[in-house]
Amino acid sequence: MSAPYKRLGELRALVLGPLQHRSDSDWERGPIGKWTPAQIVEHLALGLTLSAATFQTRRNHAAMARRPRTPAEHVARFLIFGLHWFPPGRKAPERATPPPQIGRPAAESHFLEGIEAWDQIDRALLPARRADLFVKHPRMGDLTIEEWMHFHVIHARHHARQIRQRLGA
Repeated sequence: MSAPYKRLGELRALVLGPLQHRSDSDWERGPIGKWTPAQIVEHLALGLTLSAATFQTRRNHAAMARRPRTPAEHVARFLIFGLHWFPPGRKAPERATPPPQIGRPAAESHFLEGIEAWDQIDRALLPARRADLFVKHPRMGDLTIEEWMHFHVIHARHHARQIRQRLGA
């Protein structure tokens, strides 16, 4: 298994690949009560950009220590990092919830901006800040840069399956 920062390069093909050569209407059509492919892409973009921006704002902080995890954070970490499983029925954090209507151009460009933001984090902060800079994940507690990268890959794989299902691919 390659390092998480090496696998971030997979995200473009993983998420946008099934949508390539699809019409805008394919991006904007989904089951009732579920996100459209465009909303899924925007959800991923929000997570990428928000976490990267938080690391950027903390880049000059003194060395940090991870806060102890709660029992719920330990369970979430095991489910997500260990089993690569997201329990059904969990709502996305409000900050990562896409708007009710979003089109292909906006979602796609925002997603690509998120990938670029993480490329910048990788170049600017690794390996120097590998073990002493943290950003809190809403379910798993404090995560390092590489743990966040690992999360984004697992999270994108989860949602890429949903995109393929919506497209019948």
